[in-house]
Amino acid sequence: MPLYEYRCNVCRRRLTLLRSFSDTSTPCCPRCQSENLTRLISRVSVLRSEESRLDSLADPSSLADLDESDPGSVARWMRKMSEETGEDMGPEFDEMVGRLEAGESPDDVERSMDGLEGPDSDDYDL
Repeated sequence: MPLYEYRCNVCRRRLTLLRSFSDTSTPCCPRCQSENLTRLISRVSVLRSEESRLDSLADPSSLADLDESDPGSVARWMRKMSEETGEDMGPEFDEMVGRLEAGESPDDVERSMDGLEGPDSDDYDL
């Protein structure tokens, strides 16, 4: 059964009602019993497969807002990519992104973080 959201025009309360598709009765406010309700447009959620999320990450348009010369822009992009994967990247990631958001240069962050650089650090650019 779907959920429907309404706003009562008498007491101004916002309410959510669980109603079947076949229910044709007029809904009423549980607080003031008024039938003077306005139906609201509800938020929706779309479930996406992991493959779909990864495809969107590979889309070049996902880089449209990325300004590599702006550490804050790089940090926002990194957070967005992390959220899309749904994986916890750990405290080092959070520290690195926080420092980039504060305006620190990617090179300075990379140099100062212990263990961030791999065996061939030229292969790992932020």
